Amino acid sequence: MRRIREPAVAGLFYPEGSRALAEMVDGFLDEDAPGGGAPKGIIVPHAGYVYSGPIAATAYRLLATDREKIRRIVLLGPSHRVSFRGLAASSADHFSTPLGLVPVDREAVESIASLPQVRMLDEAHLSEHSLEVQLPFLQTVLDRFALVPLVVGDASAEEVGEVVDRLWGGDETRFVISSDLSHYHDYATARRMDAATCQAIESFDVRHIGYENACGRVPVIGFLESAKRRGLKPQLLDLRNSGDTAGSKDQVVGYAAFRFDA
Repeated sequence: MRRIREPAVAGLFYPEGSRALAEMVDGFLDEDAPGGGAPKGIIVPHAGYVYSGPIAATAYRLLATDREKIRRIVLLGPSHRVSFRGLAASSADHFSTPLGLVPVDREAVESIASLPQVRMLDEAHLSEHSLEVQLPFLQTVLDRFALVPLVVGDASAEEVGEVVDRLWGGDETRFVISSDLSHYHDYATARRMDAATCQAIESFDVRHIGYENACGRVPVIGFLESAKRRGLKPQLLDLRNSGDTAGSKDQVVGYAAFRFDA
């Protein structure tokens, strides 16, 4: 019997109907991707699509340039609902969205199961949106891929980096790191804070990426540690906030998209 992680935020963060969802995602992606091929890793936001979808799309359209080559996506995002130590894997065989089923790479999950910081914790995945909202984009830009879904709780950069290193793979494997930036500051304050955070990411200055700067701080800095060791170069693709997309400028949430290339 297949174990399926059902969608938790369909109809809330993105459309519940498959047609409406496909049309929305296609609309975000409806621009030509810049040159350079698909990156090894991307950082993308995870808010409701009307707020962060246009920013996420600037990174996802890059993956489409290698859609026939990419076969595994390692997806890491922060936990918003459940407190726990380490990184939470899922026992599910598939993750479901209105666009269909995404298979979980069980072999890859088993390859990291021996690490002490990795635990099987379905509770962490049950209501978590930071991973789920990435799936319709991935289903749209890639042909056929398996997923390694990891919710990151209380972990160190080194612990996350060890998991990233073990799953690094070759051209068939790419990383998606899910994180928003600052939360609920006024527009001008958020722009200053988010610009500084993006500069810290581009310079691998993890000391200046705090929880107030990025809700996905732990997966971000863990991936940065591995990316730096392997000589990847980050590039900021887009930086906006909810005041630029679909919200007021009184209290905004920041969103950025990055690519990481060898």
